[in-house]
Amino acid sequence: MTYFLEYTIPAAPDDAEFEFPHDEINPGTTVPLSETDAEIIHTPELPARTAIVGATPAEAKLEAEQLITHSRATEGELYFDPSNSLQAGVGTLVAKFVEGSGWRDA
Repeated sequence: MTYFLEYTIPAAPDDAEFEFPHDEINPGTTVPLSETDAEIIHTPELPARTAIVGATPAEAKLEAEQLITHSRATEGELYFDPSNSLQAGVGTLVAKFVEGSGWRDA
């Protein structure tokens, strides 16, 4: 079974935002910001979708909770998605996690 955890990673407290170059001509190219003429994108948070493969629902929740608590994120949504899509919101929502409150099944 394939599950996906979707969560949002806020910028670190000492940083106002994430910065990264946006280059439509050379996608996937990584260069230091000081060495590119590409437009610089600023964002206070980054969305993430992480696969949790080969897990039962209980195992997926445990692994997802560990991912959230070991990041700067405070909440996330667990999806069952046999299509293995990287698109946000694809699949069946299984449960939502909020730090301090735990899991709430969908």
